[in-house]
Amino acid sequence: MEAIVMIKGKVDYEITLDPGVWIFDDRKVDLTTFFITEQETTDELEEYTKSVSKHWEREIREGAIYPPTLKTERTYEKQRVLNGSFGVPLKPFLQNAGIQDDALKVEFVTSEKPFIISIEEANEVILGFSMQGKPLKEDGPIYVYLGDGSNASDPVKHIKQINVL
Repeated sequence: MEAIVMIKGKVDYEITLDPGVWIFDDRKVDLTTFFITEQETTDELEEYTKSVSKHWEREIREGAIYPPTLKTERTYEKQRVLNGSFGVPLKPFLQNAGIQDDALKVEFVTSEKPFIISIEEANEVILGFSMQGKPLKEDGPIYVYLGDGSNASDPVKHIKQINVL
């Protein structure tokens, strides 16, 4: 089984996707809660500012030492990564590929039959890359989850390539 997926077609740049490294990606989402919680759009600069402010305030209040709670938080995060089911949004990859103006659809080439959706729907897609802490080896390397969660229990599997049509 090939662990690499290409984005090809009506794009300015062909993109190679390697799901094996997405576990380190800050854009990853937890698939066990993603479709059941209400999603809100966030301003990345605002989120960064809040994060830095929180860290700065914590260092002022507690000093620059690392209290036991930080070790506990790291342990919890490690366990979450080792046992979780995760995905990443497809939209940033499509943006980096530079979709051409005449493109209308996105085709997910599978080992069975192609799955075709509009560009707008593709911008909401989540690409699943791990299930219960394990990479998707048998029927992967990625799963396609629609943004509305309508196929959350039965994602599109066996993705070989992504074509922009």
